[in-house]
Amino acid sequence: MGSMSPIHWVIVLVVVLLIFGTKKLRNVGTDMGAAVKGFKDGMKDGDAAKEAAATQQVAQNIEPQTAKDPHTVDVNAKEVR
Repeated sequence: MGSMSPIHWVIVLVVVLLIFGTKKLRNVGTDMGAAVKGFKDGMKDGDAAKEAAATQQVAQNIEPQTAKDPHTVDVNAKEVR
């Protein structure tokens, strides 16, 4: 009564095919494949959106801070006498 032998699995498969038919099972498999593909595409889109937001934030942090503070002196702009 423990695990099922391969003969039992074959019998279960035959019963399922008789009840549902091959066309209905094929449609179910196609629908499941489309659902998994949609889920994967959704995950990729979410990752791309996160990456774009992170890139934009890094670009904003790279802006020169001297333009915001008038008291900051740019060392490269000083003339040497």
